[in-house]
Amino acid sequence: MPKSLLPILAATVWISISEFVRNDELVRSLWVAHYRALGLTFPDTATNGMVWGLWSLAFAILIYFISKKYSVSETVLLSWFAAFPLMWLALGNLGVLPLATLWAAVPLSILETAVAVWIIRRLTV
Repeated sequence: MPKSLLPILAATVWISISEFVRNDELVRSLWVAHYRALGLTFPDTATNGMVWGLWSLAFAILIYFISKKYSVSETVLLSWFAAFPLMWLALGNLGVLPLATLWAAVPLSILETAVAVWIIRRLTV
């Protein structure tokens, strides 16, 4: 087993759990109401969940490679900016981002990123 597999998979699990708790438990009602106001149904099918799982894996891989070259704080900052603000800008541009979610999304996504960096650093030997 490649030495990168365990840290990446462990970080993927953490990121997936963090995303689920934030978006499905804390701010789901904001997402659903926003989509309803747009005349849309909030996407929560199994396929949608699998795509977010792939996003979590891609984010963990990104963190793994950034962490090879940069310090912990630089890795957190670079990884967070590469994933979250860019995603929010794209979703906002499409008109499907409920801005009211950002009160929870910003601090919790920074925490999510920091813990993922810690997991990858801790498990990379």
